[in-house]
Order: sequence, then C-alpha cells, then structure tokens
Amino acid sequence: MLAFIAISFLFLSELLYFRIAEKCNIIDKPNERSSHNYITIRGGGIVFLLAFWAWSIYQGWPYLWASLGLLLVGLISIWDDIQSLPNSIRLTSHIAGTLLLIYDTGLIDLLSTGWLLLVPVLLIGSLNAYNFMDGINGITGLYSLILVLTMAWLNQQFPFLDSTFFIWNSAALLVFLFFNFRKRAKCFAGDVGSIGIGFIVLFALILLIQKTGELKYIFFLSLYGLDSVLTIIQRIYRKENIFDAHRLHFYQLLAHQQGVSHRWISVGYAITQAMINIIVIWLLPTKWTFLFQGLVLILPLTLVYSFFKWRMIQQVSKV
Repeated sequence: MLAFIAISFLFLSELLYFRIAEKCNIIDKPNERSSHNYITIRGGGIVFLLAFWAWSIYQGWPYLWASLGLLLVGLISIWDDIQSLPNSIRLTSHIAGTLLLIYDTGLIDLLSTGWLLLVPVLLIGSLNAYNFMDGINGITGLYSLILVLTMAWLNQQFPFLDSTFFIWNSAALLVFLFFNFRKRAKCFAGDVGSIGIGFIVLFALILLIQKTGELKYIFFLSLYGLDSVLTIIQRIYRKENIFDAHRLHFYQLLAHQQGVSHRWISVGYAITQAMINIIVIWLLPTKWTFLFQGLVLILPLTLVYSFFKWRMIQQVSKV
C-alpha cells in the first residue's frame, strides 16, 4: 500500500514539476559535453528530494539536520539548473550540507580530528562524482536503484534504517526512470537530481557502515568513483582544466566513439556495480584489512578499465 501511495504521489509531483519547468524555462541545452542533441527538461531528479522529505515527515523527522543539509544542497542545485553558478557557491553548499550529514548521522562522534578533515572531502568528492557521471539516459537512475536495493537487502539482515526509507527512495527512482530511461528522455536529473540522490545514498551508506563496522561497503560506489577519479587523473596529465566540459568518461567514449546505445551503457554500469556489490557482500572476507580489501577489488577493476579505455583512445587517434 505504501509503495502505491509513494509512486502515485511522486508521479503526480513529477508531472507538476514538468509544467513548472516548462513555464520557467528550466531546460537542458546541448553543449560539447552533452550526450544528447535536443532540448530537454532539467531537474526531474527533484523527486529524489521529495521522496526523502516525504519519508522524513512520515517518520517524524528522525534525521532533521540531514534533511536540512539535503535542502541546502538541493536549493543551490536547483538554482544552478536555472542559471550557472560560480563553483565557490556550489562548493560552499556542499561543505555545509556534508557537515550537517556528518553531524546528524553521529559520524562526528566517531571520527578523530584527522578523519574529520578528510571525510568531508571524500563526501564532497563523491557528490561531485555522481554529478560528473550523470551524462546519459538512465545511468544515474539505474545505478542508484542498484545501490538502494542492495542496501535494502542488507537492511533486512541487520537493520540500520526503517524499511520505509527504501520504499520511498525506490519509488522515486522508478518514477524518474519512467521518464528518463528512454531513447529520447522526457527529463534529465539535473544537478538537483544527481547531487540529491548522491547525498541520499551517502546518508544510507554512512548508517550502514556505522551499523556493521565494515568499511568495505564504501565499494558500493567503486564504479562511479573509479571512472571519475581516473578521468580526472587523465585530464590533469593532459594539462586540461578538470572543470571544463569534456567527453572522456568511459561511458562517454562508449557512446560517442563506439556508438553503443545509451540505455545499454546504463544497464551495463548497473549490472557491473551489482556484481561488485555481490563480491563485496559475499566474497570479501571481513577479517581482511580495508586496505587489502581495496587492493584485491579495485586493482583488477583499474587494470581492466584502463586497458579498454586506452584501446578506445588509441582507435580514435589512428582515425
């Protein structure tokens, strides 16, 4: 019953947002980084924020400060969707939002001074990785749905959140995918969607790690993180401005240079991360140190990723 209510509410909210966006000209115009060539409504990912707040109201605001943090990054992101903002304003909102997240999840009481300086940087980096990777139809929705469903399953084994959290957020992702996972999308997530769902995933992930004491669950973000970090390293090596538009992410090379369907790429990313999640849950022994777990999992992924990306770049250079 709750799932039906959530989907109905979010579906109608999305339709209402489309009307507002059309009147306010909140649209995405193609540029040199874009993987589309048509004008599309931007900000359809606002349903992710609505789902989180609806759940919060339903539960009596159990994480009020985190909700305020999401509101802060959400408002700045919506503003940025309407008109481009300076990086300093976006960064300030991300810092404030992540600090509220750290405080409300109790992470601040568990971290030493050194980690208190490092963790916000890692969280902000993760938010921006989510934003960087949101470039083709379906990729953010499917990838996030895999993460939410994985954590929903783990929540049954050792509860760390009320189960209704996963109902509301799964419903939001399904509604968004209905409009986005198409050959010609009705809407894009926008910064409000990519940053918003990134914030929500990090919120749940922090609580999962706290409950289990297992840092290995960070690897639920490994595919997005790997593509983002290695692409940044590649651009620094090429002496490029990492904030300029580009098409060097692995998914962009697949779409633009190899001609692979955007939807198949999105499915491929989701399936790959699902397989990584299975390895993390069942095949990474808890007795191993986090560093050793990372080497065993990330090193092979890095080698495979680098090999195929190098081959694609080499093919282009020969043309």
